[in-house]
Amino acid sequence: MDYGSDDVRGTAAMKEAKRRERQAALENPETDIGLCGWLLVVFSFLLTLVTLPISIWMCIKIVKEYERAIIFRLGRILRGGAKGPGLFMILPCTDSFINVDMRTITFDIPPQEVLTKDSVTVSVDGVVYYRVQNATLAVANITNADAATRLLAQTTLRNVLGTKNLAEILSDREEIAHSMQSTLDDATDDWGIKVERVEIKDVKLPQQLQRAMAAEAEASREARAKVIAAEGEMNASRALKEASLVIAESPSGLQLRYLQTLNTIAAEKNSTIIFPLPMEMMQGFLKR
Repeated sequence: MDYGSDDVRGTAAMKEAKRRERQAALENPETDIGLCGWLLVVFSFLLTLVTLPISIWMCIKIVKEYERAIIFRLGRILRGGAKGPGLFMILPCTDSFINVDMRTITFDIPPQEVLTKDSVTVSVDGVVYYRVQNATLAVANITNADAATRLLAQTTLRNVLGTKNLAEILSDREEIAHSMQSTLDDATDDWGIKVERVEIKDVKLPQQLQRAMAAEAEASREARAKVIAAEGEMNASRALKEASLVIAESPSGLQLRYLQTLNTIAAEKNSTIIFPLPMEMMQGFLKR
């Protein structure tokens, strides 16, 4: 049984239940506006009727497809929560409303100077994609959801990268982005914000560290090249040893090898041709 996934699903279900409870408490408040409040509402309604049809243009409002309207009546959120898209009506004297954009918003995280776990200073920037999931919470629970999300993204980036060393930052960008997204999504859930995606754009290293890493990489490549060359020499020596054993079994094979070498030299159109002579022929002259 996968207890870890069950715990994650249980935690997500509890968070969703709490969010719905907060939303229901805001959209359906238990307290009433009181007698004075109802008198003002009735007076505003009668004034609207008296001034028709001029007042109708002040009562009818239009919300676009990607927007929602939060209506406040005498400072309290109207029952039913966000309105829209389409037409809705308000009372001019007692009601006010705020439009909330529900589209996905993108912003860049400014470059952050971060001290990694292995005490290396790097400059990292990123991009965040988020949208307003609950217009009521975004209006009632925070002053400026966009500015708060931007500041929280900068702080989260520094906190997450501070627990990683340089090698992990350079190689595990997807894991870091997923961790940031999860942290931001949990923190902004009370604001009605859904963080859809986080990406790490660039990791800038100090010039001195770049030169040190380049020298290390060059030395590593040279070491591998020397090892490869040594392995090649060893394989070539083994092949030559085997060839010498084969030629030693047949003296005529050595003569054929001489002729093959002459053929190779003649094909290159060289003016000088070296013709090797067998040592047996030279021994006859030396005895005389």
